[in-house]
Amino acid sequence: MFNQLIQFDHQLFLGINQGLSNAFFDWLMPLLRNRYFWAPLYLFLIVFLPRHYGKAGYLCILFLLLTFALSDFTSSSLIKPLAGRLRPCNEPGFNQEINSLVACGTGYSFPSSHATNHFALAVFLITVFFKSWKPILPLGLLWAASIAFAQVYVGVHFPLDIFAGALLGSLIGSITGTVFYQLYMKDLWSFGS
Repeated sequence: MFNQLIQFDHQLFLGINQGLSNAFFDWLMPLLRNRYFWAPLYLFLIVFLPRHYGKAGYLCILFLLLTFALSDFTSSSLIKPLAGRLRPCNEPGFNQEINSLVACGTGYSFPSSHATNHFALAVFLITVFFKSWKPILPLGLLWAASIAFAQVYVGVHFPLDIFAGALLGSLIGSITGTVFYQLYMKDLWSFGS
């Protein structure tokens, strides 16, 4: 069963990495996974949250940083060394088959920290803001999913790495988002009024 799952993961990876290969994605996907590409969004949040929500906005930024730190530590420092799964671009006998668009990296693959971190941030924001701004749900999930998908397309993660990272990040973001909402938003920010 485990071998069949790994084989399916390899086939799905090749279907995305090679089967969807085209010039536009070859240009777009490396951008989507680049942390500097999203700097304007992060800057917007840093300016927007305190300006519109005052002290609660600063606390929201603090909780976003906490969410990121928790998700990154859990995926990179706790789970990856235990799982010890090689990246597709580092896996002997498989790495010759892939379309590698970025530097491979030396770290382990499972789970994807990109997926974990971005789903954690997206789900945190969804949990916090959904009651006042419903479009945050599809926008947040699309943002995180596009970054996660790009990880497979460029050749540095298997789909199961992404799926596990998305689940782990969603769990962490839901927990930190709920804690923040209960402590600071329920009484301080009057959504829906």
